[in-house]
Amino acid sequence: MNTNDILLAVLVLIGAPIIGCIASGIDRKITARLQGRVGPPLLQPYYDVKKLLSKDNMVVNPSQNFYVVVYLVFIVLSLLMLVFKQDFLMIIFVYTVASIALIVGGMSTGSPYARIGSSREIMAILSYEPVLILYALAIYLLTGTFKLSAVVDASSPLLVYTPLIFIAMIVVLNIKLKKSPFDYSTSHHGHQELVKGMTTEYGGPGFATIEIAHFYEYVFLTGLIFLFWASNPIIGVLLGIIAYLLIIVIDNITARVYWQWMLKLSWSVLLIISIVNIAFLYVSGVQLA
Repeated sequence: MNTNDILLAVLVLIGAPIIGCIASGIDRKITARLQGRVGPPLLQPYYDVKKLLSKDNMVVNPSQNFYVVVYLVFIVLSLLMLVFKQDFLMIIFVYTVASIALIVGGMSTGSPYARIGSSREIMAILSYEPVLILYALAIYLLTGTFKLSAVVDASSPLLVYTPLIFIAMIVVLNIKLKKSPFDYSTSHHGHQELVKGMTTEYGGPGFATIEIAHFYEYVFLTGLIFLFWASNPIIGVLLGIIAYLLIIVIDNITARVYWQWMLKLSWSVLLIISIVNIAFLYVSGVQLA
């Protein structure tokens, strides 16, 4: 690792939570405006985290702290691997470990609310993981490798050859950001509900750590959308922003559905259109120029 790589890593570690915090604030502002309210300040997520860090760390058992740290570390690691254009399959694996750490942390509390939220997060993983694998397979078919450097260095955008997988990834983004109609595991609209799913038994610095990890996760997930037009960074960033804003609008115009609907949608529509896209790539033999 040379000096430029170290500087880039430091920039990501400092800049990503700032961008994620602002993105979370924009989410709250747009949501408030769509509901006819003024809404909180743009930096309200930062104020919330600052306040949480000043409180006592109330946990049901000490292992919760360990799982939260694992969650944060693996989210940050997956983002760094994405930025450094590493193997996409390995990135998916690292990202999945982060999700599992949060699930185990919720399960360890013994709270029925946390356990229900954790079990629903498992259903979410089962829903979106096959789509992520097919996304990786599409990259392999187009470049001959799972390394993201081949996608970023290409002159043609990935989206031209993978429009159906892109549509599936928009839904995956919705599920991973825990937005309606798929906000099952942590009750996204927590201010309207008494419990927060698998994070119910977290408070103080522990919950602040989860929020900071979410800031990194915002950047990571929009980065997955960025890859569809990584050949032109400006268009790629715009694509990520548009996808994020679209998710916010969908969040505000849809109601939560049964978790079974999420599985049905993922294992039927999303999986089928992704497989159709993969079949086209395999039969046509096109390569990313």
